[in-house]
Amino acid sequence: MSGADALHDHLQTGVGSVCRTWAVIRKDGTIFGFTDHDRDLSFEGYTFKADTGLSAKALQQATGLSVDNTEAMGGLSDAAIKEEDIAAGRFDGAEVIAWLVNWADVSARRIMFRGEIGEIRRGSGAFHAELRGLTEALGRPIGRSYQKPCSAVLGGKGCAFDLDTPGYFFEGALVSSEDNRVFALEGMTGFEANWFQRGRIEILTGEAAGLSGSIKRDRQVGDQRMLDIWEPLRLAVSVGDTVRISAGCDKRMETCRLKFNNLLNYQGFPDIPEEDWITVHPTVAKNTAGGSRR
Repeated sequence: MSGADALHDHLQTGVGSVCRTWAVIRKDGTIFGFTDHDRDLSFEGYTFKADTGLSAKALQQATGLSVDNTEAMGGLSDAAIKEEDIAAGRFDGAEVIAWLVNWADVSARRIMFRGEIGEIRRGSGAFHAELRGLTEALGRPIGRSYQKPCSAVLGGKGCAFDLDTPGYFFEGALVSSEDNRVFALEGMTGFEANWFQRGRIEILTGEAAGLSGSIKRDRQVGDQRMLDIWEPLRLAVSVGDTVRISAGCDKRMETCRLKFNNLLNYQGFPDIPEEDWITVHPTVAKNTAGGSRR
């Protein structure tokens, strides 16, 4: 008998001993388990803590392709969810699985919700997290965009470039950190000017380990490489923390060919005619040669 059938038979008795449990799996692999029962429960490799104060509103579910959403709420504590982790974005996009379970026999259970965490609000020692169901993804636009610049993410599936290739990344310890936004490293020799502009910096150690930012500016100042990111990281970054710097791409075909030698995977359309080429009479057009307009 399946767990869902066993739960159904239990509910048919009219005397229910059921509770709800939630598993939260962050993108960094950290797992949290919560339950609204008065003692801890364990199944499927998860341990669900009873002292977290987590609860959830009724699930809004429907047949068809409509979006299933709900909300979870709970107290902020060092033992469960820390306010600084929420502020740092560690719970953004985390996977959530919710069960209805017979606490007297946890093999009788059924998954009631599966999705991810959306918007999180916090304040007064508590948090409210929007839970987005799996059908949320059906409302997102998919497909390629016909545009001159490349639409792929560097190192992603469409690009297929290996960012672990020597010469396209650097790992080292920070020699200075200003406002969690401006960082300096030493020993970065052999890299061209602006090599890491539009790239990424990832924090590997320290309080902000796991956070990353997009590089706005890359410059050499004396024997130090100075990197500015667009937005400050939301946890403190200290001198001596180890970081990884990845090369950046400006999405142009020339960059793909000359910097990354990856032209076969270029996802842009550099020869798309501009509007004036289509609408202007040929005798007054800016370019009448019929060649590439890159």
